[in-house]
Amino acid sequence: MAIDVKVPGFPESVADGSVIAWHKQPGDQVKRDEVLAEIETDKVVFEVPAPEDGVLTEIIENEGATVLSEQLLARIEAGAVAEKPAATETAQPAATESGDKSAESDIAIAPAARKLMAEKGIDPAQVTGSGKGGRILKEDVLKMINSTPAARAPEPESAAQPAAAAQTVTDNVDGRPEKRVPMSRLRARVAERLVEAQHNAAMLTTFNEVNMKPVMELRARNRDLFEKTHDVRLGFMSFFVKATVEALKQVPGVNASIEGNDVIYHGFYDIGIAVSSPRGLVVPILRDADLMSMAEIEAKIREYAEKAQNKSLGIEDITGGTFTITNGGVFGSMLSTPIINPPQSGILGMHKIQERAMVENGEVVVLPMMYLAHSYDHRLIDGREAVQFLVKIKEMLEDPARMLLEV
Repeated sequence: MAIDVKVPGFPESVADGSVIAWHKQPGDQVKRDEVLAEIETDKVVFEVPAPEDGVLTEIIENEGATVLSEQLLARIEAGAVAEKPAATETAQPAATESGDKSAESDIAIAPAARKLMAEKGIDPAQVTGSGKGGRILKEDVLKMINSTPAARAPEPESAAQPAAAAQTVTDNVDGRPEKRVPMSRLRARVAERLVEAQHNAAMLTTFNEVNMKPVMELRARNRDLFEKTHDVRLGFMSFFVKATVEALKQVPGVNASIEGNDVIYHGFYDIGIAVSSPRGLVVPILRDADLMSMAEIEAKIREYAEKAQNKSLGIEDITGGTFTITNGGVFGSMLSTPIINPPQSGILGMHKIQERAMVENGEVVVLPMMYLAHSYDHRLIDGREAVQFLVKIKEMLEDPARMLLEV
């Protein structure tokens, strides 16, 4: 019986996607839940699993094709068995090799885990499965990679190139080389949204500076105990998330968004944290950040950073958000004007901490200072509110006890 393989259902915020890789070809035997293809959207990469055991009989949309949600992608003949080539003397070594891998076939492996191990050159025997019956899950492979980096086999440079990023090297008229690379769907969508934000929002940016000495001293005093207690490092981002949430509570207009002719005031605080990934900048969401402890914030940010590097962020991780924080300081940025992430109405930009001569109580002292930038949609937020919001963040960071007291 022929079974249709369709594109996974996309969320409303995702219009379409591109087929970036087929892992099976017509005539190949497939197993239920085995990954057949990958589809890249502007947010994440979707895996397309086989709905049943059988043989892949037809590929409808080839690599590079643009596809829509629930579109027909391929067909499988359920229950069929792939035809085996006639046995020859030259085929015997391959049969022997497959026999040597019989132990591997006895290990239950999730499709996503199998794909990741193949990409990293990891022997399944090296991974301890935590699933039912010892099944190896993707999380087990990621844990093994993060704990023992040396276990990864080095990837050939050619294999590290994304399937959709086919490169064409040409010479211009002067004989100097140029490399033309198709823009990834993520990069194209980011560009589209940034231009959209500048065209559709009345975007302004207000600046301030914060003395980071109180936070740095508090962090230094408690860093070791915090890590020992919570098994996660104490960074600066949790302080900024907490300060931002308290500022949003006091200036609720910054936590709102415009939809048509309506203003939606959100009664929750989903904070997007801009994270760099091999595919570009992504913004995973800390949902209900007001209910999270600092340890939970740090742990979630670390989890998102690992997912971003391993390209395993799910659509649910990066959908939504009421306000965004971006930290250009990790790259050395001193000052910038971050662009709003629509339909949000504000974004906070952190920057590099640098010692500067400041006047304090009539004396010149050296303090670790950071410039803060708050870009906002002037259609919804007045300059007074924008400045008050940024001042609230500054005040709480310069007196961290205010975050605990929520004042």
